Amino acid sequence: MKARLRTAVGTAGLLLLLAGCGGEEPIRIGLLAGLSDRGSDFGESVRNGVILAIEKQNQAGGINGRMIELIVRDDGQEREQAIRAAEELIALRPDIIIGPVTSSMASVVIPLMNRANQIIISPTVASTDFHGKDDNFFRVNRTTREAALHHAGVLYERGARRVGVAFDASNLPYSDTWVQAFRAEFEHLGGTLTQTASFESSATPSFARVIDQLLPSRPDTLLFVASSLDTARLSQQARRMAPSLLLTSTEWAASGELLTEMGGEAVDGLLIAHAYNRDDPQAQYQAFRDGFKQRFQREFGSFSLLAFDTANVVIAAMQKRQPGEDMKTALLKYSPYQGVQQEIAFDANGDTTRQVYFTEIRGGKFVQVR
Repeated sequence: MKARLRTAVGTAGLLLLLAGCGGEEPIRIGLLAGLSDRGSDFGESVRNGVILAIEKQNQAGGINGRMIELIVRDDGQEREQAIRAAEELIALRPDIIIGPVTSSMASVVIPLMNRANQIIISPTVASTDFHGKDDNFFRVNRTTREAALHHAGVLYERGARRVGVAFDASNLPYSDTWVQAFRAEFEHLGGTLTQTASFESSATPSFARVIDQLLPSRPDTLLFVASSLDTARLSQQARRMAPSLLLTSTEWAASGELLTEMGGEAVDGLLIAHAYNRDDPQAQYQAFRDGFKQRFQREFGSFSLLAFDTANVVIAAMQKRQPGEDMKTALLKYSPYQGVQQEIAFDANGDTTRQVYFTEIRGGKFVQVR
């Protein structure tokens, strides 16, 4: 049985089907991601990781002989579009929906999913707003609190003492919880958060003005809580206005090549967290890396690997679930799951954590430093 790929684009978003010819009715998996906004590299990275996992599974015969149909909707990183996209997916009654990719969209769609009793699992949502709740939402990423505490410790160890922070308020459930946790930990260690400056990525901000707000407080480091595109532009302004400052960004900017493509020399020396060990010699990681590049003709980013792991968690739970078991029961019952590099173990609320690595951009390349 040979897998087929068909795409169709409409006003509701992107519909992507991966199904087999003939046989039983396919298993439906939904995907909700931002695919048309200015930070769409994030959503595209997640979509590509999911596609790779499902194509591999369909080529291996699907799940118990049934092919997988992936139905994709674009939330556009906008409230009303996200509501429409979520309602369309719910109406199609998939076994599970993967997504959304940002915490701001999670705050919009999770209440809809809970009311519809629709199970949803995100590779990337990290805000503590969604942690520790017995609902229909599962997470494969660590929380903003875990990320911020880790980042604060790494920066302090590397000599940062006065940090200015620029953050994207359009994804406030993520950025606000991240910044607050970072402030508390960094000041506990003995450092100072000198100034914060917010911007709305959806409003075509002046990044020169954002950097200008941070410099009077005399930081030694600038931290950006922003997407790849915005981190690149913030870095360009920072290098122009204060070239001697250390620059760092969160996992949100770790979607792959876009950061170095857009930032150029300005992002050289930028310290950034990644959700995988890029120096891993193990065969499973090497196979994923090579398979992704062969399929999409580009290097993968953190989000693609997280999405690949997430899709494989869903597939493994579907393969093991017994007649009459719903997806929530199956995801919890058959945990832990083996990812490309790490074990994914859900607690009773569908939460997990993840080991993360830090890299530094050197000469346009990501070099792992810890």
